[in-house]
Amino acid sequence: MPAANSSAVIVIPARLSSTRLPRKMLLAETGRPLIAHTWEAARRSRAARDAIVATDSDEIAVAVTAFGGTAVMTSPEAPSGTARIVEALARLPAADVIVNVQGDEPELSAAAIDAAIELLDRCPEAGVATLVTPLRRADDLRDPACVKAVLTPWRQADGRDEAGCWRAIYFSRATVPAARDWSDSLLTAEPPLYWQHVGLYAYRRSVLERWNSLPDSRLATLESLEQLRVIEAGIPIAVARIDHAARGIDTPKDYAAFVDRCRSTTPHGAGPL
Repeated sequence: MPAANSSAVIVIPARLSSTRLPRKMLLAETGRPLIAHTWEAARRSRAARDAIVATDSDEIAVAVTAFGGTAVMTSPEAPSGTARIVEALARLPAADVIVNVQGDEPELSAAAIDAAIELLDRCPEAGVATLVTPLRRADDLRDPACVKAVLTPWRQADGRDEAGCWRAIYFSRATVPAARDWSDSLLTAEPPLYWQHVGLYAYRRSVLERWNSLPDSRLATLESLEQLRVIEAGIPIAVARIDHAARGIDTPKDYAAFVDRCRSTTPHGAGPL
């Protein structure tokens, strides 16, 4: 596994308001708030030196301090997790790479975080790195909540393909790429034709420093996918494959399932971390 990299810091955006699962960051049926599970999972990264919570809530900040973490306060008006990180940027430690880990991803693996950070080392022309996992179910392909990624092999400046690395062409909630002649065998192709995006980003700090000056993106607004703003701005996004995506917590059902997994893993509710 990679050694800790002093030039990488993880930031976990965590807002108190959430529509489908109110106050989810502070839900604590496992014995600890959800944000604590995510922070501890992020801290297992070997390639980042620290994990910091960026929040709009005094309650979340108090909870973070109680479990030994560091919180940075941001505005409740931040329109996205990335915007919240950009607002906090001047108060973050000096680091060349900032990793955006969503606060509702308590089971995200440290290996996935490390893979995104390592990808920026392998692809120096990339401004952002993210992850995908093979999409094998037709129901997921048709589900707008499952974001699809369209990729092409990453080519270095000398024309060589970088093994195990792709460049993002597009992200969509639609069924892309669209097959003119459909066959279920397309879902089992290897290498995969269909990819599910994993919402983890490693940004070069220089990209975040100019985030607010990037041109608006009609596509990002249309699809409600902020990564399309990066693509439209001409910033290359490098992509690596992981075989299993973590389960995010968006609904009461998601949280109940997470609590059950914690209880089945450790009888005292310590969670699968």
